[in-house]
Amino acid sequence: MQIRELRTIDDVPAAEWNALQGAQCPFLRHEFLAALEHSGCVGRDTGWQPAHLTMHENGRLRAAAPVYRKTHSWGEFVFDFGWAQAYARHGLSYYPKLLCAVPFSPINSRRLLVAADAGEALPGLLIDALAQRCAEQKLSSAHATFIDATERAAFQTRGWLLRSDVQFHWHNAGYRDFEHYLADFRADKRKQMRRERRRIAEEGLAIHTLRGTQLSDELLTFVYRTHARTFHAHGHEPYLNLAFFREITRTLGDALMIKLARHGETAVAVAVFFVGPDALYGRYWGSSGDFHSLHFELCYHQGIEFCIENGLPRFEPGTQGEHKIARGFAPSHTWSAHHIADSRFREAIAEFVQQEGASVDAYAHSAGEHVPFHRT
Repeated sequence: MQIRELRTIDDVPAAEWNALQGAQCPFLRHEFLAALEHSGCVGRDTGWQPAHLTMHENGRLRAAAPVYRKTHSWGEFVFDFGWAQAYARHGLSYYPKLLCAVPFSPINSRRLLVAADAGEALPGLLIDALAQRCAEQKLSSAHATFIDATERAAFQTRGWLLRSDVQFHWHNAGYRDFEHYLADFRADKRKQMRRERRRIAEEGLAIHTLRGTQLSDELLTFVYRTHARTFHAHGHEPYLNLAFFREITRTLGDALMIKLARHGETAVAVAVFFVGPDALYGRYWGSSGDFHSLHFELCYHQGIEFCIENGLPRFEPGTQGEHKIARGFAPSHTWSAHHIADSRFREAIAEFVQQEGASVDAYAHSAGEHVPFHRT
């Protein structure tokens, strides 16, 4: 088995990468990762230097993982700034580090991609290769974020620390339509949801669903500028640029989906989604005006309705947001895995992760008490 470290995703053919199990998720597709590189959203100057791992047997691609050499911790959504500060206090460098992840995307999916006919050993070999790269390059650590549930045991068996957090996800219980979904709500919460949806019509707004292949460059520019406005309002620069959006409309096509709000003939707001084979992922939102309940409608209600209409079992609307609970999103654990090279820091971080995990469990339980459904 030959292991390679790639400086660009273009070093492996798209068809070979996309044929691996797990690469059907839109964020793990070769086209998504390539668009990040081609547009300059990731690269050496951004602190996200590609270092993808691939495994080949007799010239055939058998396994792969999206990996980056990081010189900071921004855009990861699993926060280890405190760990970096602890290293600095001891006169040591935490950066650079290795990160197995999808940049700027806190979505839960496989990180260890393997051929459909591969044996059970390949995921473990990828994990070993990550740790080996960490040792060879004298890096502080290697990390894998938002890993799939099926991968946790493989990381833990090899001594990686598991860390949990909570997101709020929606699950499809075979609903026929949105009203069938609301029938599961308590009366007061059902009334609130209906009222929120009525406000959209009262504001004179119409919602349109458009896939990537339907987006003109003018509309795509609106999507980019409007989502960037949200970042700027919070004092941040957007992670993604217009060149990225232009490329994925060509290469990912209908895996990109937007919900567009118009007031008359004028586009006023947008929510950006990605459609996978078994989940809908909500990622970005922006509005040019202040419309009551529009954020809830575009980012949550419309996504739920899309899942019901298309038979998708899960909807991940992004990180944080306890306001999602009232709209039927339930707390769900997310997981990351961490290889800490220095045994002294590993011991301290292991203790921290254990204590943090107990708090996360308690929070998830408490949040689950407030879901709006009937108690059985």
